[in-house]
Amino acid sequence: MQSKPQSVLNSISPHQDVPFFRYPHVFGEHREEYMAAMMRVLESGAFILQEDVRLFEEELATFLGCRHAIGVANATDALTIALLAMDIGQGDEVICPSHTFVASAAAIHWAGATPVFCEMGSDHLIDVQHAESLVTNKTRAIMPVQLNGRTADMDKIRDLAGRKNLEIVEDSSQALGSKFKGQCAGTCGRVGVFSFYPAKLIGCFGDGGAIVTSDDSLAANMRLLRDHGRGGHGGEVQRWGMNSRLDTLQAAVLRVKLRHYSKEMARRREIASIYDAGLRALKQVHLPPAPDSDLNHYDVFQNYEIQSDRRDELRDWLSAQGVKTIIQWAGKGVHQFSGLGIKATLPKTERFFERCLLLPMNSSVTNQEATYVVNLIRQFYCNT
Repeated sequence: MQSKPQSVLNSISPHQDVPFFRYPHVFGEHREEYMAAMMRVLESGAFILQEDVRLFEEELATFLGCRHAIGVANATDALTIALLAMDIGQGDEVICPSHTFVASAAAIHWAGATPVFCEMGSDHLIDVQHAESLVTNKTRAIMPVQLNGRTADMDKIRDLAGRKNLEIVEDSSQALGSKFKGQCAGTCGRVGVFSFYPAKLIGCFGDGGAIVTSDDSLAANMRLLRDHGRGGHGGEVQRWGMNSRLDTLQAAVLRVKLRHYSKEMARRREIASIYDAGLRALKQVHLPPAPDSDLNHYDVFQNYEIQSDRRDELRDWLSAQGVKTIIQWAGKGVHQFSGLGIKATLPKTERFFERCLLLPMNSSVTNQEATYVVNLIRQFYCNT
């Protein structure tokens, strides 16, 4: 990193420490409600697939506007279960973006199918035109990944799926509450999934996930798959299944979270507005769309991901001033991990990972901290 002239250093706002994520904040924000919910479960001894799981599933389905929500151990299992329930496996191909966490593709792999990697579009989500060029007679499904709290153009994806007879499996792990034309992420295809990892939009105190659908038959099949293939009151094993149940304790925590979620979404959008207003004029930085800049999209900003010139220098500069940032997924698309043996070249995705950077984005970030981040970035580019 280039050293800064003394005059620039003197102009910087007083040093602040802005961590990328404050994990204690996840618990502290609604501590009393969490404690009451957890104590209720602990004192009852109802730990596995009990009342709080059922109630959370009902409340989540109502929030999303779908018929069924199924709590599972994590979103990776959720995707695997969804694919297995649709009999997608050996000999089948599923198209997914390489700009995603490896779990999206891993679920396809462990279901027995082959992930086929697609370029990213200008919105950083799946490039539908490139996806269409990848369809073969083996292609069974397309998996749009709704990243950073934004939902893809689902009209285009549904059109492609309809013309090519493909299933749509939405990986909406980062997009709870995000909408496209008023429809929630995860409900635009036949099945969608969400993650409740602690740093997610709604995070529990460990791992957790959910599958959502309005298909009654598919929902029944997925409930079997999450619990060893067992169904009915007698525990009759009806098919091979797996052990992937959302803990009742985590479900109780998530019910508290869901009650406060409208405020969480609003707060993230406020922080995004501060970043957008302060950085939009910088030609060296490419920003995500501002809140309400596109009436078709309601973004909830799981992350605030920018592209920036001299990304690594900027990151070092921010860190020196107390601001912690993240480059997602080791700075690589899934197809770039040599250990996976994938043969694909995706220039747009590869270029993106040379420039991308996540700024602090969660409800613990104050207006003052967001403004501090903005000022540091402006100082970096205006004085070098």
